[in-house]
Amino acid sequence: MLDNKEMRDVYCDKLLELAKQNKDIVILEADLMKSTKTDRFFKEYPERSFDVGVAEANMMGVAAGLAACGKIPFCATFAPFATRRCYDQVFISICYSQQNVKIIGTDPGIAAELNGGTHMPFEDMGIMRTIPDLVCVEPTDAAMLESLVPQIADYKGAVYVRMFRKKAHKIFDESDTFDLFKAKKIRKGKDCTIICSGIMVKKALDAQKELEQQGYDIGILNTATWKPIDKEMVIECAKESGAIVTAENHNIHNGLGSAVAEVLVENYPVPMKRIGIKDRFGQVGKMDFLEKEYNISISDIVQAVKETIKRKKA
Repeated sequence: MLDNKEMRDVYCDKLLELAKQNKDIVILEADLMKSTKTDRFFKEYPERSFDVGVAEANMMGVAAGLAACGKIPFCATFAPFATRRCYDQVFISICYSQQNVKIIGTDPGIAAELNGGTHMPFEDMGIMRTIPDLVCVEPTDAAMLESLVPQIADYKGAVYVRMFRKKAHKIFDESDTFDLFKAKKIRKGKDCTIICSGIMVKKALDAQKELEQQGYDIGILNTATWKPIDKEMVIECAKESGAIVTAENHNIHNGLGSAVAEVLVENYPVPMKRIGIKDRFGQVGKMDFLEKEYNISISDIVQAVKETIKRKKA
């Protein structure tokens, strides 16, 4: 049962399962095995586990070298170190060189909590979204993560995974099916659709329930893969509801809202509003404080939906 598992446990469990079937799967860590819970993989497969120490850029270079030798490296560290700190190595050594490397960035956005501003990545997906051919994905809960890890391993190319480490709110059942390149429509809506990702899916669903009590019919689209975004589903939701609100635990600049806006403006323009971090740095705090501080709470989503519907009617 996945309900009581932390996301990092699901990640390691699935890698251990895949490693039994595929001897080419290897993992790399920047001295954060206990944080990622991959210490179990190190014990099971010491010859396929590499701790590079606190040297994330070097880890990306080593991963690229392993991939060039036919291995399938999964390398993990905190999201700001997987992106900001070693951008050039990811760009040149991995993506430009077309190496099959899987990069795991943990504690996205406000999930970094007490680690504070230096460890709080509001820009990681924006950074990675600009790299050609790099797939960027943020699994929502344990059921989705368990389904996507094998697909990520099988995909021939570089992938960046933005992963919440701890126990995520259950959104989906283990019987649900997922496609790495398809958005998951949770419900249709005729008044507005909330397009969301990661921890914001639960907030969007709570906002939808609150709005339903006020007479609004709101759709929910979980877009886990930000790049390449599921253009067809975004357009379909815009046609169904005529208004879009995006909700992301990320800077609104070059994030999920930007990706959605790019699709809409070129294909089916409708009134739209973005909920996310508005060009600010991170800070120390617990998630309940931070979501209010950065205006990404349920009430912020509710207000954004009402404003967007009002614009549509006008």
